Amino acid sequence: MVQETREDSVGKAASWLLLGVAGGLGLDLCAKELLVTYSLEQFVFLRSVAGLMIFLFLARQFGGLDSLVTRRWRWHVLRTLLATGAMFGFFYGLSKMPLVNALTLGFTAPLMVTALAVPFLGDHVGWRRWTAVTVGFLGVLLILRPGAGLFTPEAIAVLFAALCYAFLAITARHLGKTESSFALSVYVIVGPMLISALLSLDGDWTMPDVKGWVLFILAGACSVVAWIGIIGGYRRASPAILAPFEYTALVGGAIAGYVIWGEVPDAWVVAGAMVIIGSGLYVVYREVDWRTSPKSSPY
Repeated sequence: MVQETREDSVGKAASWLLLGVAGGLGLDLCAKELLVTYSLEQFVFLRSVAGLMIFLFLARQFGGLDSLVTRRWRWHVLRTLLATGAMFGFFYGLSKMPLVNALTLGFTAPLMVTALAVPFLGDHVGWRRWTAVTVGFLGVLLILRPGAGLFTPEAIAVLFAALCYAFLAITARHLGKTESSFALSVYVIVGPMLISALLSLDGDWTMPDVKGWVLFILAGACSVVAWIGIIGGYRRASPAILAPFEYTALVGGAIAGYVIWGEVPDAWVVAGAMVIIGSGLYVVYREVDWRTSPKSSPY
């Protein structure tokens, strides 16, 4: 048997993660198209139903339904609320603003995770990484330009979604030792599905046509691909090594936004994106540096 080298392992991990990034971007593209015709709550409901059905079909590949058994219901209820905030916030913003703008603001989540890891996980973050986080949020201000009329409800919704997503990451790390990855993924689909079903009772429902059903099913499938790819990647290599690959979604989003909807990001959005990406990559660099060098310090 040929022993797998570290380079091979990282290469496979990056391939899995890029698959997940592609799935997530596919979901965003489906969402942006569907939200032109269908309400936000209908999109969340049908996308969640499709994703849940595919997850359950694949359950045997991830430990079976027994892996859903848990005694930590309160944590899962909290994650359900966070997932609902993340899903509704991001897709509301996505329906009202250019794709690359929404993705760029959404990528503040890794910086938020760095900041939140201190009070909630007891992680040590030194002044260099705190500086990177601060600079990253200055990048957000470049995009929003307070006073220029761009600090809109949809931008706030996406930032709120990023905050909810960051807390999801924090809680996943907290529960990782006792809960299966399958449980952590399935329960955060069930919650938004039930809440969106309740919100749909007011009658704001449009029966999908053939194209609509295809896109809803594709959205659910893309969400499953995103989950499988991201989990497959982060199980094989450190998040600090893989995180830069996630920023490829911004490139893909910019291209797709231009080709499909004719969206062209302005100079402020591009500048803000570069600042946010640079800050995120520096946080990754510091993480790798202090973990691999005996002379380095996390401070």
